[in-house]
Amino acid sequence: MWENEIDIHEVREIRCKTTLYLGVGAIHKFEDICADLKKRGIDRVIVVASKSAYIKCGAWDVMKPAFEKSQIAYTIYNGVTPNPDNRQVDEAAAMARQFGAQAVIGVGGGSPIDAGKSVAVLLKYPQHNCKELYTYEFAPETAVPLVAINTTHGTGTEVDRFAVVSIPDLGFKPCIAQDFIYPLYAIDDPALMAKLPANQTAYVSVDAINHVTEAATTKVASPYAIMLAKETIRLVAKYLPRAMKKQDDLEARYYLAYASAIAGIAFDNGMLHLTHALEHPLSAVKPDLAHGLGLAMLLPAVLETIYPAVPQTLADIYSPIVSGLTGNGSLAEAKRLAVGVEKWLFSLGLTSKLEDEGYSTSDLERLTDLARETPSLGMLLDLAPVDANSDIVRSIYERSMHSIQYENLPVAA
Repeated sequence: MWENEIDIHEVREIRCKTTLYLGVGAIHKFEDICADLKKRGIDRVIVVASKSAYIKCGAWDVMKPAFEKSQIAYTIYNGVTPNPDNRQVDEAAAMARQFGAQAVIGVGGGSPIDAGKSVAVLLKYPQHNCKELYTYEFAPETAVPLVAINTTHGTGTEVDRFAVVSIPDLGFKPCIAQDFIYPLYAIDDPALMAKLPANQTAYVSVDAINHVTEAATTKVASPYAIMLAKETIRLVAKYLPRAMKKQDDLEARYYLAYASAIAGIAFDNGMLHLTHALEHPLSAVKPDLAHGLGLAMLLPAVLETIYPAVPQTLADIYSPIVSGLTGNGSLAEAKRLAVGVEKWLFSLGLTSKLEDEGYSTSDLERLTDLARETPSLGMLLDLAPVDANSDIVRSIYERSMHSIQYENLPVAA
């Protein structure tokens, strides 16, 4: 295949709304980025990160000298956790204001970058807080510049206009989507991802799979989103097992990072629907739940639900994982796709279902309500290719409690 003809050490530019630097060694482009920020009159920035990953992955070894060379002063907020919440964003924004930051550098996975996007907005609106931003109590129109240094390969947030932050006291995990939070520059350097453990490698890559599954099957899906979806699934199916087996397989990391980026572009165009709308309540209720694991637990039941509505698209894009689907839309093929994908997930070690992670049937009503009541999620449900009413939502949660392949569900002959 064509991948063998690519020199993964040759850093290429990928232009979407964001200028993305992709390739082994791309972190060294940060010096050029700092020089450009300086030309824009920016000489004070805040770095938004988790506790220490930005150091352990090697990014800081390049970032610190680049700041110093361009004479850009910085302060660091390193309190971001997985599934970041509004309190963390408010803390970071307060630090940024006190320091006089004129731009934000988000470094890490989706959580620090999304938190950084939120800080970038709040720096322009000091009279507002993060809860007000994510409950739509005001309508922002701008943000300070953001640079995203990505250290995982799943969220696609380094090239898209979305950000997600939890609001624990409301039980919400909403998202915002604004053109002005596209990162100005982004970096996807596989060498920064080489220390991701196998389970995290799987979680983030499954996030990319879900992005394109949804983007290719919404009511606003385009041929572009479908094309990107098929390539994303092909690349993840091929390279994820390699990266899980050998942490520092830079070729595998390169193509997983590329797959994640084009998946981000896909859902930036095609949007999302059921899987993400239903996962957000799961990790809002249990913030320790890995986002990618939540998606993995829901995906088979979602596929079974939507297959009759978009069978040819799903049969095509999932052919690298489940071959031989005809796209006839039958319940039998819907079941075959769901079981085939679940078996694939299990082969990656993602064997947990909702009941294994502490959810029970007593949670069904609350989860179903949150999927509709959380700001922004109702919009996603309305984009699903099926009528995503409360009964459908509850059914997906219920069927995701345990392995779908062992359920006694009616299947057409």
